[in-house]
Amino acid sequence: MADTDGSTADGTAADILVLGGIVVTMDERRSILPDGALALRGDSILALGPRAQIAAAYDAATVIDATGCLVIPGLIDAHTHIPMTLFRGLADDLPLHTWLEQHVWPAEHRFINPETVRWASRLGVAELLRSGVTTLCDMYFYEDEVAAVVDELGMRGVLANAHFDVTDATATDRALAEAEQFVARWRGHSRIVPALGPHAPYTVGPELYRRLHALAERLDIPVVTHLAETQEEDRDIRRRYGRSPIRHLANLGLVDARLVAAHCVWVDAEEIDLLAAARTGVVHNPRSNLKLASGIAPVPDMLRAGVLVGLGTDGAASNNALDLLAEIQMAALLHKGVRLDPLAVPAAAALEMATIGGARALKLDHLVGSLEPGKRADMVIIDLDEDNLVPLYDPVSHLAYAVEAADVRTVIVDGRIVLRDGAITTADEREIRRQVRTLATGIGSLRTGASP
Repeated sequence: MADTDGSTADGTAADILVLGGIVVTMDERRSILPDGALALRGDSILALGPRAQIAAAYDAATVIDATGCLVIPGLIDAHTHIPMTLFRGLADDLPLHTWLEQHVWPAEHRFINPETVRWASRLGVAELLRSGVTTLCDMYFYEDEVAAVVDELGMRGVLANAHFDVTDATATDRALAEAEQFVARWRGHSRIVPALGPHAPYTVGPELYRRLHALAERLDIPVVTHLAETQEEDRDIRRRYGRSPIRHLANLGLVDARLVAAHCVWVDAEEIDLLAAARTGVVHNPRSNLKLASGIAPVPDMLRAGVLVGLGTDGAASNNALDLLAEIQMAALLHKGVRLDPLAVPAAAALEMATIGGARALKLDHLVGSLEPGKRADMVIIDLDEDNLVPLYDPVSHLAYAVEAADVRTVIVDGRIVLRDGAITTADEREIRRQVRTLATGIGSLRTGASP
């Protein structure tokens, strides 16, 4: 696979042609083109069809030969905390609340600032691009820095400042004003959707949830939150408010189509129907939930009920990798074993959660999630000439059970090549790794079991 100068005097002009390969479109019919091609112009897909047809009808300055490859829509990491690459491996083998309260929050208090967020975000975005992710949904502090990095490296993102309750009313007012300024700075960007991020029902009280939701309605932006992640959260919220976490947010008027709720592990059948009817986006984070022993979300039941389910990595401090291909495999395998049902989450359903399903959960399915003319030119080219991918009978099976991040060769976002032949084109990865190693000096003393 190589880029060449393919300009000719004939044909309709495109900017990039992707010729050959098996094109897995994830369109409504789940069409697969065994020898397909795409013509890209600007930030969008101009045309899609058989290779011979596209090659005859279009010419372009850049031609990518995808023969012997899979061509798929860009993957969507619908829940993560990108700057937490700085804390990868810092505190393992702990339940969520111990992990947060005794390790992560103290480390964030000491080490998180605009500079650390900037470099750790660069590392995280680069890692995601390498596994074929073209869109992320992030919630963290100093999200303006995260947005700048997402823009710099050429990714697409739904980005939210994290909000927590504070005792100082003036500080709350200031945080809301800053959130509105963040939205104003990034609204209208071609690849960035600003959002609001109340952390969770156990860290955000009813008043702040209501104020953030009212602001989101006024600005017409998403609300991103953690919800029903652990049994401890479920018990705590029932004690405080007399309702489960999901019913608590529903009572506050937050369970609606603008809400993106990460985890939703501890939910019942009635709540699943509520989430489906509200068109709330739910994000399954299988590896993080397993590592923190939070439980296993009832994803098969959600899918049957019509809940809009996406897939997420969560942060690198609780996973510890940002590899959505690994999450696809985990989502496909985990529920089979738990339900004793090989059809609990079929390969196609797991792939959908990472593509068009994630796009629906984030309300971006009109732009991304499938390869169709008129949609944004976000796509991934995967080299099939690898030991783990031979032979090939079913590309969807390979994408769910066999493809690894190392097999990703080229990534295009918004019509721009951001990963070419396995190398990031928009950043100096060696320098990023050097900077993060330097910033991490001293953090290691906080590691579980380490001396102060």
